[in-house]
Amino acid sequence: MAETSQKTQLFLRVFRALAVLAIILGISWFVYQNTYQENASHPFKLGLDLAGGSHLVYEADVSKIDPLEVPDLMNVLRDVIEKRINVFGVSEPIIQVERSSFVTETPIERLVVELPGVTDVSEAVAEIGRTPLLEFKLLDPERLQQQSALDSLHSLTESASGSGAVIGNVKVNGEEVSGTEEIDPFVDTGLTGRYLQSAQLEFAGGQTGQLANEPLVSVTFSPEGGELFAKITREHTGEQLGIFLDGELLSAPVINEAITGGTAIISGSFTPDEARELAQNLSFGALPVPITLESVQTIDATLGAGVVAQSVWAGIFGFAFIAVFMIFWYRLPGLVACFALASYIMITLFVFQMIPVTLTAAGLAGLVLSLGIAVDANILVFERLKEEFRAGKGSRDAIKDGFNRAWSAIRDSNITGLISATILFWFGTAMIKGFALVLALGLLTSMISALTITRTWLMVLPDVKRDDPGILPYLLGTGLRKK
Repeated sequence: MAETSQKTQLFLRVFRALAVLAIILGISWFVYQNTYQENASHPFKLGLDLAGGSHLVYEADVSKIDPLEVPDLMNVLRDVIEKRINVFGVSEPIIQVERSSFVTETPIERLVVELPGVTDVSEAVAEIGRTPLLEFKLLDPERLQQQSALDSLHSLTESASGSGAVIGNVKVNGEEVSGTEEIDPFVDTGLTGRYLQSAQLEFAGGQTGQLANEPLVSVTFSPEGGELFAKITREHTGEQLGIFLDGELLSAPVINEAITGGTAIISGSFTPDEARELAQNLSFGALPVPITLESVQTIDATLGAGVVAQSVWAGIFGFAFIAVFMIFWYRLPGLVACFALASYIMITLFVFQMIPVTLTAAGLAGLVLSLGIAVDANILVFERLKEEFRAGKGSRDAIKDGFNRAWSAIRDSNITGLISATILFWFGTAMIKGFALVLALGLLTSMISALTITRTWLMVLPDVKRDDPGILPYLLGTGLRKK
């Protein structure tokens, strides 16, 4: 009966080992097919520094925005730009929000746009920048009066003194203003394209103030924007509401009554084509805040190819050195660990293809670094295994106890590594995030390879003791010792 039970356990151990091997071989074939096959279903997603392309940095003007609203506003801006780029047809664009360090006196909000495969950025820049900034502003009669008085004073001064006359500070309606200062008669209402939901081309039907069949653009606001628009029209009935597009006044209709439907009409002597283009641009997303192109970089794909080749060779040499050390020092368990390490690489690449993870130069560096981290768990287990084996336990019990004793150290070391990777991902820039993500995935996968794959294959070995004859006790020994 005992003999039957032992045979059953042996069968189960062998079956599990073969099942793990089959899974690893299947994963390896999947990775190979999606790496070298054309039109692969899950190819590697390469970052800008590897695939080549363009790197654009925009700075957003949020000086007039409540600091508490800035994060949400930047997310809206990112979504708008992403929508524009998708329409442009760029494959796998990366749009990220970056903020300057919190220690800076005035935080700077930036939008980083990466366009893989796009080396001619002029058209892409034009498409991104063409998205209009839509603003609704109220005409302030007092400001208009001040500017008119200032213009009149300037004309009188020029007539009396010649074109070289300089006007000092003057008082207009009780307020002191510079003679050279331009007074904007319109004031912000807070209603901008950030609240825009849709826009479409319409033709006037002979409404008051509009020509029959005049091209118009009808805009629909979000619920929040509709409420703000209704409040503005309710509180400022009889006043003029200026509609600005990229700082240019299109029209300034008089508010006759409160408008509660959440819609507005933009008119500006458009041609049908101009109105259609405007409606299309606004539908793609009006920019909620002005943006300025800060820097443009174009990266050649050949540079990325060189980085990939160097990383591959670094990985090969790193794996070779680790394998030599592990086999020399830990003998048979070290050889098993090398197969587990190769399995770890395949599993990691499989995860990269399935998620998918955008591979960057920093990410490849993290992958190569994770090779050393992956073998760390095996070293902890094998050291505990040696202690148990030297104490006189059988190899199978030594393997079980070695894994059990090493588990707490493996768990704690990987948790601290994951915490560090999380901090890097949360606070780092795009390059650091790529490194942190690969490192975190490497830590998780290494635990699987060490605690599952290595253990499953080692448990197939016959149960022997240190003093038993044969070569197996020697192979379970270590270093320069005989056993």
